Amino acid sequence: MAEAIEKIVKMQGVHKRYKDQTVVEDFHLTAEAGRIIALCGGNGAGKSTILRMLAGIIQPTRGEIAVCGIRLRDDRAAYARQIGYMPDDYRFSGGLTALETLGFWAKLKGLDLQAARAALAEAGLEDTGKKPVSSFSKGMRQRLMFAQAMLAHPPLVILDEPTNGLDPHWLERFVDLVRDAAGRGQTVLLSTHQLSIAETVADEIYFLQNGVVKMSGTPAEIRKQLGTSGLGEAYAQMFS
Repeated sequence: MAEAIEKIVKMQGVHKRYKDQTVVEDFHLTAEAGRIIALCGGNGAGKSTILRMLAGIIQPTRGEIAVCGIRLRDDRAAYARQIGYMPDDYRFSGGLTALETLGFWAKLKGLDLQAARAALAEAGLEDTGKKPVSSFSKGMRQRLMFAQAMLAHPPLVILDEPTNGLDPHWLERFVDLVRDAAGRGQTVLLSTHQLSIAETVADEIYFLQNGVVKMSGTPAEIRKQLGTSGLGEAYAQMFS
């Protein structure tokens, strides 16, 4: 049992097909506590589909997925408790404030309003007052969704394109917050088009194309294997 728990994420032979289209094929990933893993690739590479399957939003056509040794089909509620999920887009309720919005999610997770206030402060949104979330900028909405994913410090945090719309200051802050989460023993899986962020924060990177892993490894391993000085150059070489 201890060995199973040590592996926070186990995805084995995961395949997703919609009618006649295969969007993810034979995907394998394991991640231990405190690891940061980035999925990179162009539009349609399969990144969001992988994260949505891991979050339990959609089911794989075949393959096995477990989080903290729990499979979704065995215990959906226990599986969900292991995960904080930030989608790539979210439509917020009309007139709710940031605190009201996060307070609702906190209550669902069995947390009090103080936990919501702490998460808002971490995301730099503690002074938004009565301003409705519907009036927030893209970056502010991203930060609110990030705060929601971090509520209760779950073992696994899944972030789908979390840096879209963030200004330079919050890009740096995002890197710090993700590293802090990993330092607490949380595992973070994120997708991003921003290779500089992946190179800065990730312990391991998966490059995907049409649902297939083209290459994976640490940033240093990928640079060495392709003889490049950075991931941007590596990406251009792989997908040219």
